[in-house]
Amino acid sequence: MNIVFMGTPDFAVPSLKALIEGGHNVRAVFTQPDKPKGRGMKLTPPPVKEYALSQEIEVYQPQSLKRETETVTPLIKSLEPDCIVVVAYGKLLPSEILEIPRFGCVNVHGSLLPKYRGAAPIQWTVLNGDEYGGVTTMLMAEGMDTGDILMQNSVKVGETETSAELYDRLSYVGAELLVKTLSGLESGSVAPLPQNPDEATLAPMLSKEMSPTDFSATAKEVRSHINGLSDWPCATAVLGGKKLKLYRCEEVSQSGAHRAGEILDEKDFTVGCGKGSVRILEVQPEGSRRMSAKDYLLGHPLSKGAVLSAE
Repeated sequence: MNIVFMGTPDFAVPSLKALIEGGHNVRAVFTQPDKPKGRGMKLTPPPVKEYALSQEIEVYQPQSLKRETETVTPLIKSLEPDCIVVVAYGKLLPSEILEIPRFGCVNVHGSLLPKYRGAAPIQWTVLNGDEYGGVTTMLMAEGMDTGDILMQNSVKVGETETSAELYDRLSYVGAELLVKTLSGLESGSVAPLPQNPDEATLAPMLSKEMSPTDFSATAKEVRSHINGLSDWPCATAVLGGKKLKLYRCEEVSQSGAHRAGEILDEKDFTVGCGKGSVRILEVQPEGSRRMSAKDYLLGHPLSKGAVLSAE
């Protein structure tokens, strides 16, 4: 197939790579404009742009497809795509573009739709403590992730798997599913299935306001909160007046009464919750690097009975 690819972050790179390795003709790549990053605020290209250029594929970076439709639409038509593939592009496609390719616009979405429509489906999968996550390929419509489902693949979420790890894993699951989907569209073996709107849930963008950890919740809820916000915006707690970022934890068995947030075992960073307890596995203290809890405890001995608070 002739493909126009639209994507921006590292999640989209395996899909683009799979298209190329699968023999598809990627005519052009659309991605978001370069953005300033780091202390020096140096303009940095998106991962998709870097990979596309390494493959000598033409790259376009419009500020807005909607505002620039008079120039972008004729450009895409001139590329004569059989399909437009969209993977975490970060911009809405106007109807004029959705109607161009004969096989439609195919999106790779990081959830089992209609569950978790929106910007952060993988993070909310972990935040909500779901046993399974997955990827959906769908035909794009004008609504937010409302298009007909083409194919799906589910995966079991690991007990201590963070959203960042699931994000990386699903990027490859999605790439494999995309290639199968395009093959099915071309052969006619894949039939679009409308979503049930009554089963739809939303996955809104995350914010730093979500970071404080409420240890009065159950151990499962605390685990889901910490692992779900990793690597961004990252769960936080305060210990001894200093903020601590929490990147990973696991549920553990701990008998006896305790207060929420109380250090129950100073040797392995076990913390009491409203029900049950968790063991902190990975942290980042103020002004320092991210590290294992084991390394943290070497320089920051804990006192049994001390309390981690949300703020």
